[in-house]
Amino acid sequence: MKQLNISIKHNLIVGLLIGLWLFIFAFIIKPFDDGTINFRAWFLISFGFSIMAFLCYGLLAFSQKNFYERIGKWNIGLEIIAIFLFHLFYLIGVFTFYKSPILNGGYTFFEFFSIIFIKVALILTPVIILSRRYLIKLIPIKDDVLVFKGENRFDILKINKADLVCISNAQNYVEIFYIENDKLHSKLIRSSLKKVQEDFHFLVQIHRSHLINPSHFKSWRNANTIILTQIELPVSRNYKDVLLAL
Repeated sequence: MKQLNISIKHNLIVGLLIGLWLFIFAFIIKPFDDGTINFRAWFLISFGFSIMAFLCYGLLAFSQKNFYERIGKWNIGLEIIAIFLFHLFYLIGVFTFYKSPILNGGYTFFEFFSIIFIKVALILTPVIILSRRYLIKLIPIKDDVLVFKGENRFDILKINKADLVCISNAQNYVEIFYIENDKLHSKLIRSSLKKVQEDFHFLVQIHRSHLINPSHFKSWRNANTIILTQIELPVSRNYKDVLLAL
């Protein structure tokens, strides 16, 4: 997992759905009922546990958003930590509710953890994992915009990454080939091929004078030429292995 949906709105909606699901499940299934809990008490338990799940997930949403904005990345390790933090917040919250005058529960912390909380955690964890995976799909898709700047401040080109076909050396300039309205266009910018490659690491060098966007690679014309979208380019022997790996 390399993405994280930091939208507070999306996360609160998921937290609300988790709380609602937990209330319905707990009230109907009664996973830790020993036969001594009456209707009113069970309703309060189900309602309190579900509200606490919503509040704790909301706290997690704000916490992970602040953390993600500071480091700018996410991975499976951080995802496991986030789920663990939710359970920690939730354990503290529901035990506080359990011991409050509303329920006045008699279990000690260890008894509450082993008899009640573990069962709740086993119920919640798969739901939380699936919900968080679904949240990633709600992240708005944004076009990657590439900005090429030359030595002159007016020398600039902005195009979508998907539209860039290739870049070729032209003495003191680079010629940028791109698709616009289904036609191949080009623009000269005073820069060097080396600088362009340093700025845009996804480009693949196929010749000392050519860089390509690998998504536009179509096929080989022959052993020394490749076909891109609406253009053909020569391939140097030194770079063939890179292309063959695409």
